[in-house]
Amino acid sequence: MKKLFRVGLPLLLFCLAPLVVSAQSFRVQCPTSTITHPDPSNSGVNSSEPAYNGPTYTGTSADYTTGRTGPANGAIKCQQIGGGDGFSTMGDGTQIYMFSFGPLSGLADIANGLPGTEFPSVFNTVYPGTFLPGDPAATLGAGSGGVGINANPVPIGFTYNGAVGLAPDVDAHANGLCGGTAQPSCLNGHVDPRAIIDVGVMNGNIPAPLLAMDEDDEVFFTLTNVGMIMRPDLFEQHTVHFHGYPNASSFYDGVPDASVAINIGGSFTYYYFAPDAGTYFWHCHITPPEHLQMGMVGQLYVRPRQDRVPAGGDLFTYLGYQQNDPRTKCDTSADILCSNPLPAVNTGATNPPAVYNAAASGTNGPRPGYAYNDGDGSTFYDVEYPIQIHGFDPNFHFVGMTFNPEEFNDMKDKYFLLNGRSYPDTVTPGPLATQVTDGKMHFSQPLPSIINIPAGGKALLRIDDLDVTEYQTLASLGIPMTVIGFNAKLLRDQAGNNLYYNTNSITLGGGESLDVILDASDTTKYPSGSVFYLYTPNLDHLSNDAENFGGLMTEVHIN
Repeated sequence: MKKLFRVGLPLLLFCLAPLVVSAQSFRVQCPTSTITHPDPSNSGVNSSEPAYNGPTYTGTSADYTTGRTGPANGAIKCQQIGGGDGFSTMGDGTQIYMFSFGPLSGLADIANGLPGTEFPSVFNTVYPGTFLPGDPAATLGAGSGGVGINANPVPIGFTYNGAVGLAPDVDAHANGLCGGTAQPSCLNGHVDPRAIIDVGVMNGNIPAPLLAMDEDDEVFFTLTNVGMIMRPDLFEQHTVHFHGYPNASSFYDGVPDASVAINIGGSFTYYYFAPDAGTYFWHCHITPPEHLQMGMVGQLYVRPRQDRVPAGGDLFTYLGYQQNDPRTKCDTSADILCSNPLPAVNTGATNPPAVYNAAASGTNGPRPGYAYNDGDGSTFYDVEYPIQIHGFDPNFHFVGMTFNPEEFNDMKDKYFLLNGRSYPDTVTPGPLATQVTDGKMHFSQPLPSIINIPAGGKALLRIDDLDVTEYQTLASLGIPMTVIGFNAKLLRDQAGNNLYYNTNSITLGGGESLDVILDASDTTKYPSGSVFYLYTPNLDHLSNDAENFGGLMTEVHIN
């Protein structure tokens, strides 16, 4: 009888999982206008990044909904992700089970190694076809190449970046709402749950889908909990916590004790305002040691206003304009919370710099820009690469899949990952696909870590460590690293002196981030065709479990 109970209970729970989903509600939210970003004509003004010509707020009122006196800077951005499970493939071929987040919008961009954060004009579009389980990998096959960060000339044919499952609300139209038309004004967040389940189940990514926004953006970020099919006994809630993110309302902070947690079959839209540039990360805050170890971690970054300074604009002057914005101003040199002090010396730098690699700015690839509002042009880069350090304990993942108690005290990483990959997979272009228990291929590791710097250019590495058990070191062999930011703060004192430093290696603990520039502008030292290495000097971390020659290592190509 006891044996029958052990076998029958998981089976019963598995059968009940679809009923749980159908009994609750999946929804998404992506407005085309807000109080802060008004767009009465709905002409798409909020679906583009305007040039920065001055602060939005100059008064002292704390009510920013009525105190707006300047242009509506920034835009509206939206993204949807699913919380569930999946598999990834390690460098030695081992498949690892994960609790994980997967994309439910921006599918094409994420498969191409780009952020999945979209404007409303992209997010609020209905997919013209029928989704297949595992899309876009199911449509394209595991061997499809990619563009964007990978610089791979083979494009991915799947181009849809809207919200999976978004559908007109037929009931609302029947009741005379939506202006009497079914498309597109009946898109009010209503979704088809079948499409979400088809794409979201077993579609976990490591890292979690990449987020990117610009200062002054309003971000609507929807988490949809699709359940963990491999563990139907676990009615796991999930949340999104933006780690270290400034000025987050506790209601949207993702800490379940002070906010909300999302049940299986439910959705919740987080709201964020993007005030401070820098490199952050996000993770699930339900039993963090477990969910972080299992893979529910990802990177996000905020681009600075300085990227949007009009062509020819003096950076020092425009950084001075920002001091009139009460959200980010620095009242005095003693303000220790000042995000971006004016530089001690006005270098006369303009946007864009006099010398930069314009060829690096492709329509599909990463765009040149600045890491911070520096005022002197010192954080300019031609290409940027997110590098997430993480580690997996295969035994912990195995017992997590097989209904056994997890041994937290004995947790010890054996796979060491850059963007979810161990060497040699770190230098494989395009998304890595894994066949999972639904029999379909899934792009489980879409983000490569190979670094391509245009000859004579500079690369910004946005490095964060989300490892649960280890400190991690990365060394650059051949190209010194210039560290310009730590934990999403520009390295500058309150007097305006840059505190950047050059080094051959950096060490991070779990929960820390660094912004590093690799400067290959000297073409005599770094000619086109050169190959350098970014790797860990911790020899036991240069391994894939019991195999040597793996782990934390990737290549830097000058091309």
